Amino acid sequence: MVTVYDVPADVLIKRLAEELKENFPDITPPMWVMFVKTGCFKERIPVDLDWWYVRAASILRKLYVKGPLGVSRLATEYGGRKRGKRKPPHFRKAGRNHIRKILQQLEKSGLIHKVDRRGRILTSKGVSFLDSLAADVLKKYRSSVASSA
Repeated sequence: MVTVYDVPADVLIKRLAEELKENFPDITPPMWVMFVKTGCFKERIPVDLDWWYVRAASILRKLYVKGPLGVSRLATEYGGRKRGKRKPPHFRKAGRNHIRKILQQLEKSGLIHKVDRRGRILTSKGVSFLDSLAADVLKKYRSSVASSA
């Protein structure tokens, strides 16, 4: 049986973002998405207009791989290095509001659910959705690699 572990992460996340955009109407970016940075360590807003769906797909994959995760641990996962002018660079966590909103939307769509005092985990619907998508991605990925060789 094909799982998320068998597929390259970038290919899976790209396809998962497309599926979330097309098939899940509960997952929609808020109005402020065009104006917000994803963390204090970033200098500019994201270039990709569909970054909301890509981040939601990435969060789904992280929940599959790393188990129950909360907002704080996800903010640490998406954090980065804040560089100052004269001060040495230090690690900073990512912004938490967009992570929280994405988790709430994924929970509303039925892909994840909250576990008391531990964070959120995938539901059986979410696991089967990711596994079936991984199988489809692996089939297309193998055919594209075989045809290019």
